[in-house]
Amino acid sequence: MNSGQLIDLFLDMMAAERGAARNTLDAYRRDLDDMSMRLSSRDRTWLDAQTPHLEACLAELAREGLAASTAARRLSATRRLFRFLLAEGYRTDDPARSLTGPKRGRPLPKIMSEADVDALFAAAEELDGARGIRARALLEILYAGGLRVSELVALPIAAISQRSGTLHIKGKGGRERLVPLTQPATEALRAWLEVRDQTLPKGRTANLAKAQRFLFPSSSAASGHLTREQFARILKELARTAGLDEAKVSPHVLRHAFATHLLANGADLRSVQALLGHADISTTQIYTHVLEERLKALVETAHPLAKR
Repeated sequence: MNSGQLIDLFLDMMAAERGAARNTLDAYRRDLDDMSMRLSSRDRTWLDAQTPHLEACLAELAREGLAASTAARRLSATRRLFRFLLAEGYRTDDPARSLTGPKRGRPLPKIMSEADVDALFAAAEELDGARGIRARALLEILYAGGLRVSELVALPIAAISQRSGTLHIKGKGGRERLVPLTQPATEALRAWLEVRDQTLPKGRTANLAKAQRFLFPSSSAASGHLTREQFARILKELARTAGLDEAKVSPHVLRHAFATHLLANGADLRSVQALLGHADISTTQIYTHVLEERLKALVETAHPLAKR
């Protein structure tokens, strides 16, 4: 039985037993046809290929500059096919079992420049009344503390310590942390608290009681507080006013900006980890590209050999 027929049998099984969709089957066929071609150039088929032949094919993919995600997908399809051949008795071994996939680097977080953030704040200053005061408070607290959007919109009044200028945040997994606020954030918060009661919902006592618990109440949300979607719309509106690309502005991008700008201005990774509420330092290490750039600049400006 030739390689094409073996692939057909495998895809028939995927369709019948796994209910694979047509797009999935087409993707498997493309990946397996490509690997078949590479094995054929080494005078091998799916029935007699060994681990070194497969390793050579994967190395060839790397030399051709294919993305790590593409190579990983080819390897995944290959592994599935060999498991099928082993289960159906076409082979007595699985040469793909010991293969390791290419390392896929974590994508760098999308960030905003400090100038872009300043433009957002300037746009918020143009809004009048309680709506503008709320927008400025939301931005200041998010950017000053690097909060997750879910933490920001559901902030209870009880989380605020105006005396110490901090917020008590209960984050993912119930982990708690103290977030210090900058002076502008503290002032924006104070201004919002002065007008917040004007925005409280009117009507049923139950709705009012629920909304009163939150720093940013909402009369239209069942939760009683501003929703993530409502805040996202506020940001999009500010981005339009600021002349920024709306697609590149989101609450999470502002959280990334908070971390990136802190590191760029001298903060250490452990401090940023604590402020972000990351349980593991490895999560915070997506920002190390900023540290690397700062260290390069430091060597170029401060190292005596760089001045020669």
